[in-house]
Amino acid sequence: MRWRSFVAVGDSFTEGMNDAYPDGSFRGWADLVATRLAVEAGPDFGYANLAIRGRLFSNIVAQQVPAALAMKPDLISFAAGGNDVLRRTFDADSFVPRFDAVIGELRGSGADVILFRFADVMARLPGQRLVAPRVNLLNRVVGEVAERHGAILVDLYADDTYLNPMLWSTDRLHMSPAGHRRVAGQVLTALGVGCDEEWLLVPPHPAPTPWLAARAADLRWAGQHLAPWIKRRLTGRSSGDLVTAKRPTLSPITD
Repeated sequence: MRWRSFVAVGDSFTEGMNDAYPDGSFRGWADLVATRLAVEAGPDFGYANLAIRGRLFSNIVAQQVPAALAMKPDLISFAAGGNDVLRRTFDADSFVPRFDAVIGELRGSGADVILFRFADVMARLPGQRLVAPRVNLLNRVVGEVAERHGAILVDLYADDTYLNPMLWSTDRLHMSPAGHRRVAGQVLTALGVGCDEEWLLVPPHPAPTPWLAARAADLRWAGQHLAPWIKRRLTGRSSGDLVTAKRPTLSPITD
């Protein structure tokens, strides 16, 4: 086993929304991966998860990256930029060299680095015409940077299974428990570590929803999820303003 420590860096995707433990805290793909790596490495394996929902790329780079590097882990996952591309202020010209620089810094520490091409979330969200080109740019950049720096690429975008709505939670933006399990399985496969085969099983697609029922569901979603998101953008707030990292330091997996 080549990895004795793993630090996960990012936003809600890596924090684990919406894959809840019984106590209501979030698990997610990174916890699943860490638990499996700990089985291989033994009791001395250390895991930290610095990810916080709503964080933008600049905040992740300024706060989480230095903390991750200070721990000197063998393995780092970096998933950032998803919240940035949802905003009209996204500046591709400045983002691309900054992304390349931070991955170069992480790889320069001697750690193996996991990067992600994000699954197509825009199929279920409004604003596809405006946002989809930014998502495509982000995914292209991630692939190019991974190749340039020798990072481990997990290509979720190439997996059409993520078009299955059963892999997404009711907010249509974050993955369901089944989605997180599939990501964990793909990460472990990319690392050359075995995983529970059930994590990669494809849930059956739901039955087609009648038109009126689908429009009613759209209205409920807009009221419960879209409107609060817009309100936070207008007021300069974030869903993660009062949230701290769930595992801020390297520590053993105890369960």
